[in-house]
Amino acid sequence: MSRPLICMTLTCDTLAENVELVKKYEKEIDLVELRVDFLNEDEQLFVRKFPSMINLPCILTIRRDVDGGLFSGGEFSRTSLFARALAFANQDTAKNFAYVDFEDDFNIPSIQDAALAFGTRIIRSHHNMAEPVYDIVEKCNSMRKTGFEIPKIAFMPKQLSDVTRLFQEGKKVQGDHILCAMGPVGMPSRILSTFSNSYLTYISPKETIQNVKEVRQLTPYEVNELYRFKSISENTKLFGLLGWPLVKTDSPVIHNFGYRKFGMDACYFPIRTPIVSDALHFADYLNITGMSVTIPHKESVLYYLHEQSPEVVNIGACNTIVKRNNKWIGYNTDAYGFKRSLEEFIGDFKIKRKKVSVIGAGGAAKAIAYVLKQMGAKVCIFNRTVETAKNLAEKYGFQYCQLSQEAAPVIDEYSSLIIQTTSVGMNSSGMSDETNDPIWFYNFHGNELVFDIVYNPAITPIMRRASLAGCRVLNGYKMLEYQAYMQFKLFTGKDYESE
Repeated sequence: MSRPLICMTLTCDTLAENVELVKKYEKEIDLVELRVDFLNEDEQLFVRKFPSMINLPCILTIRRDVDGGLFSGGEFSRTSLFARALAFANQDTAKNFAYVDFEDDFNIPSIQDAALAFGTRIIRSHHNMAEPVYDIVEKCNSMRKTGFEIPKIAFMPKQLSDVTRLFQEGKKVQGDHILCAMGPVGMPSRILSTFSNSYLTYISPKETIQNVKEVRQLTPYEVNELYRFKSISENTKLFGLLGWPLVKTDSPVIHNFGYRKFGMDACYFPIRTPIVSDALHFADYLNITGMSVTIPHKESVLYYLHEQSPEVVNIGACNTIVKRNNKWIGYNTDAYGFKRSLEEFIGDFKIKRKKVSVIGAGGAAKAIAYVLKQMGAKVCIFNRTVETAKNLAEKYGFQYCQLSQEAAPVIDEYSSLIIQTTSVGMNSSGMSDETNDPIWFYNFHGNELVFDIVYNPAITPIMRRASLAGCRVLNGYKMLEYQAYMQFKLFTGKDYESE
């Protein structure tokens, strides 16, 4: 099978706006889908001329609201729009719609016959915005009513295993077909369309990506530059980032740039699931040989490992797994990334015997505590659940304290360096408050060093507040980079920073 096509969905209010987007991105895509249901009502009357306004093949789609679209009029009105858009076929087929998307329950013989007569291929689609589709092969076969249709199935997965099934079933479907799992969990089905033999993958321009945010399409940059979709084949080596909910991450940028740098046929992408075993089954089926592990799986993944590196054994948390000889081996590169970035941050400041606050007691905090012990710091672990703080602190002979307003004097005592290790403040650009600043109650003096391992946003609420008080601050991006470099070497054997 040839490479899946890249189809850009057009959801502007007017035909002219859609034309401008096609012109901007036409070198990065293969065809477009005109979503008539997004057009203003007066614009819908002139849809017939759209194919002649662009230089790419176009899919005509009028999606009903029950199928995730915006068209809420009756079927008579929608049928009339289809008829109007397909009427008066031009002898130059490039000026006609190349495809038309009819739902599997849309059966108007006259319109279907007209489409076939005009050389317009019919995409016969089935959408389920609430649940997965289980009988994919049978469903695809039943939708080929004339034998010439391209069956399309798009559904909202409930869990990652639904996406695994899509790939498994996709290999069994004969002929052209389109398969797509929607939402963040389903993103791998868009990136790896080659592995389901899908005819195409849908993307959206960044200018209108919010119009389809529920289905979570990729942008032209993501599909072409970040994931190098056009070069993905069944020989491409796959790596992933396991986490949940994994709202945003820069890890794919770092890893995929590395593969390009070394001329490697490889792709690294997010794998979102709250269930580790689902991710491992997914990895087994697609032959994924390495995964980064982030919140909340750094500790729960230990149960599934066949071997653990000395760092994982000592720290009690794992952020990297590599498959060798059909066995998953766990590593921890957080410790390396943290130590290297911390040493650059503090410069000549000697941390030995200095009093340090560690906010949080999760997987990242475990790696950080391990490093601080090696560096000779005196540490107090602060956590909302005091028992968790106690367990981590006692492992290294540190102090511990419940994270609450009453902890302010203790933080003040351990304030030479304050390290924030929780996810609080992630994706938050507002002013500091109880929801985005874990130590909102602490008044900075201006002489503290503050290291927040969150890197999105670049300046978190706690960092902004500390900086305004005169403190030196650092976010976690360098830690992310350095731990990723070590992961890259474990995955590929290549030194990311060579040359």
